Amino acid sequence: MKRARVAYAGAIHDATEHSSGLQLADGRVLPEDAVIWLPPFDVGTVIALGLNYADHAKELSKELTLTAKDEPLAFLKSASALIGHRGQTRRPADVKFMHYECELAAVIGRSAKNVKQADAMAHVAGYCVANDYAIRDYLENYYRPNLRVKNRDTCTVLGPWLVDAADVPHPHDLALRTWVNGKLKQQGNTRDMISDIPVLIEYLSAFMTLSAGDVILTGTPDGVVNVNVGDEVVTEIDGIGRLVNTIVGDAAFGR
Repeated sequence: MKRARVAYAGAIHDATEHSSGLQLADGRVLPEDAVIWLPPFDVGTVIALGLNYADHAKELSKELTLTAKDEPLAFLKSASALIGHRGQTRRPADVKFMHYECELAAVIGRSAKNVKQADAMAHVAGYCVANDYAIRDYLENYYRPNLRVKNRDTCTVLGPWLVDAADVPHPHDLALRTWVNGKLKQQGNTRDMISDIPVLIEYLSAFMTLSAGDVILTGTPDGVVNVNVGDEVVTEIDGIGRLVNTIVGDAAFGR
């Protein structure tokens, strides 16, 4: 099942996919553009992975200090970074290189502490599409994916749907794609992750308790390009969803 959370007529609603757009829990059927889309679940801690696709690490190799890989590069994101499907992401006027990152987001369904890889997938409730923007102007090196790069307000888009894990039997064999203004710019497959979801859950749960609603952003393949004000960015993962986002300037946020 594909589930969403939306704002409509002054209230927050749970919704499901419908052939005409989406259906609210009270039965009303609405077109996709009639609602404000929110992240499709009650988000807890957001854990993001950097350089989890070898081709993307190579793509950034001129800008990063790379060493032999010994464990995943993980960092946290705040709630203010999150927006939903059809949302607007701010591009500051003074930056030269801001890019999208199409990622598979794995959502935790029950508490996980010291979970081994063999048992890890039982803790996954489902999946959604993430588009996690980065501003490369502020990137320092491999060890410092600092807050200005990856934790900006409106920089992480989640949705449109939370897809039940039972409906995604092969999460490590899903095609990812990104279009900018209708032109295909990024392609990859989740099979190319360096650390797959069971590895990540075992690694993370060894030192922190993962709780229901926590989400792991599993990284992006190569093919990232600069985006500008007015661009429409569409990130898509087979079987998970098609996430639409627009880049806006400072004026839209009163800056």
